Amino acid sequence: MSFTLAIVGRPNVGKSTLFNRLVGKRLALVDDQPGVTRDLREGDARLGPLRFIAIDTAGLEDARDDSLQGRMRRLTERAVEMADICLFVVDARAGITPTDQIFAEILRRKNAHVILAANKAEGRAGEAGALEAYALGLGEPLRISAEHGEGMDDLYRVLEPLATEFAARNKLQVPETDVDVSGDEGEDDGPRKPTLERPLQLAVIGRPNAGKSTLINKIIGEDRLLTGPEAGITRDAISVTAEFMGTPMRIFDTAGMRKRAKVTDKLEKLSVADGLRAVRFAEVVVVLLDVDIPFEQQDLRIADFAETEGRAVVIAANKWDLEEDKAEKLKELREAFERLLPQLKGAPLVTVSAKTGKGLDRLHNAILKAYDVWNRRVTTAKLNQWLGAMTEAHPPPAPGGRRIRLRYMTQVKTRPPAFVVMCTHADQIPESYGRYLTNGLRDSFDMPGTPIRLTFRDQGAKNPYKDKKKSIPSRLRKHVEKGGTGRKA
Repeated sequence: MSFTLAIVGRPNVGKSTLFNRLVGKRLALVDDQPGVTRDLREGDARLGPLRFIAIDTAGLEDARDDSLQGRMRRLTERAVEMADICLFVVDARAGITPTDQIFAEILRRKNAHVILAANKAEGRAGEAGALEAYALGLGEPLRISAEHGEGMDDLYRVLEPLATEFAARNKLQVPETDVDVSGDEGEDDGPRKPTLERPLQLAVIGRPNAGKSTLINKIIGEDRLLTGPEAGITRDAISVTAEFMGTPMRIFDTAGMRKRAKVTDKLEKLSVADGLRAVRFAEVVVVLLDVDIPFEQQDLRIADFAETEGRAVVIAANKWDLEEDKAEKLKELREAFERLLPQLKGAPLVTVSAKTGKGLDRLHNAILKAYDVWNRRVTTAKLNQWLGAMTEAHPPPAPGGRRIRLRYMTQVKTRPPAFVVMCTHADQIPESYGRYLTNGLRDSFDMPGTPIRLTFRDQGAKNPYKDKKKSIPSRLRKHVEKGGTGRKA
């Protein structure tokens, strides 16, 4: 990428809409109410031939205390200092406000490259506001419409010379690195090793105020995500790329998930849907619990959803530094885990403190172990040898007196491991026998905790000569070709 572009401005001026326009996807949540965006969201943007990183920021508000608005402002100011270019967006229909003038002065001090854009300038309604924007002293405002895509060519003409300047500067400063581009990462060769180009996809999910954002900040070693005592601060599913103890990872911070009956606000519904989508893109999911109230009904639903989606699951109990009787509490956690989540039997259960960083090494090891099991492949020869021993120890039932034969078994995919058993009368095999085989796979091939997909496919007894053409003896072939019947006279 040649440069980074931070999109800043007051709440509800269209920053997230413009961000979605530049990245070509609906990544950021958009709603009519102000203050939807709270965290910094990055995305790979494209404008004509330009490729760059766009940063969507929280709305700038005149607050400098430790309130939620004050913390959001400090996070946005940090993005302004880090970005190469700032795109200052104002609302052409609302006109220039005193708050806009304050932030224009801040941008002049903090960033050398500031571009002024008057959004919502389509039609005549935005003409007056676009003219007022000259008073901010940031040069000629670009008249754009993020909703309709108007003015993007003007934005390109302003960005293009700056992109050339940054590209030349980065070419001199960035050293060349050896990157493996062979692409030889087939499933048969074992799990794909995470690299900087293709990091391990990790999602952190849980109930509100479990400490998800605080944990990710501690992992990456900086206050990148907005945190605080208020529940439900995170709204978007924000992704950050970092090395977690030497392992490249792309970590998704998700909104807290409450019970469906309590979710009535439209914005919260969008936030939860965004978090569920992050789970579907992840490879490993960390279900973060509050150690004071672990394994509540909502925790169980969240963990079950991750297992149903076929993700590798790690259970992490947060706020462990506040627990006094750690040995007894750990015993209770393990007992409750085995009793309430039997579908995740054997999955890693670790204790961490997002505040102090205690237990992050255990969490890292658990994530890599779950990822390795999720990618596990078993040869067909071993599977069929195992299947013979399992059926001999416990034969399948014979409903109606008809014996079920399990002919052979093979693994059809990994991530998660999926197996197919070819058999007779597949529709009559009870679920209990499927669980018997699934638990046997976990124990025999060391696949604890990972979702296992086991399918029975019907293969009835076939006549091997059914579709075979009848052969004619060579001594009679000439006679048949002459019109004979094939019989001797």
